[in-house]
Amino acid sequence: MNTPSFDPVRIGVVSISDRASRGVYEDKGIPALQDWLGRALRNPITWETRLIPDERADIAATLRELVDECHCNLVLTTGGTGPAPRDVTPEATLDVADKEMPGFGEQMRQISLRFVPTAILSRQVAVIRRQTLIINLPGQPKSIAETLEGLKDAEGRTVVHGIFAAVPYCIDLIGGPYLETDETVCQAFRPKSAIRPARTT
Repeated sequence: MNTPSFDPVRIGVVSISDRASRGVYEDKGIPALQDWLGRALRNPITWETRLIPDERADIAATLRELVDECHCNLVLTTGGTGPAPRDVTPEATLDVADKEMPGFGEQMRQISLRFVPTAILSRQVAVIRRQTLIINLPGQPKSIAETLEGLKDAEGRTVVHGIFAAVPYCIDLIGGPYLETDETVCQAFRPKSAIRPARTT
């Protein structure tokens, strides 16, 4: 008897930057997210990518589109989460929320504070809208990888869990596809009762 294949997943990736959206410089957020997720997930991924300016109404409209029309299971944003006047990504994200998931932002700041004291200025939030998890991530590719993957010691043992370890089970709980990770990149955590038999490719 063949074991079932991996569930397909639709992921929205949104880079929020006035200058990158105008072509002043090349956006690095979308490629960084696609690279990390492509390595971390074993599921087949359909991407929905958006590059938009720091406008609260536009960000909220984009998030609604990705959830309500594109039916993404997971939406990740990068950029616009600091204290500057144009940093409005958290506000726009909360505008579309059914539920707030504060633990994600708390953990991202804990990870980033290991590297820079200014991480305390970050305001990332995570929310659920319908059956979709939306998470604000930092703007720099290095910080994106650190917050998703967590910190490991010289022997490769996890020192601080990254936020993505909790993402697959969260998506289970809200009715999304069963996400499976490459454990060399990120080990997903689920209670034993929620773990399915191993999948094939």
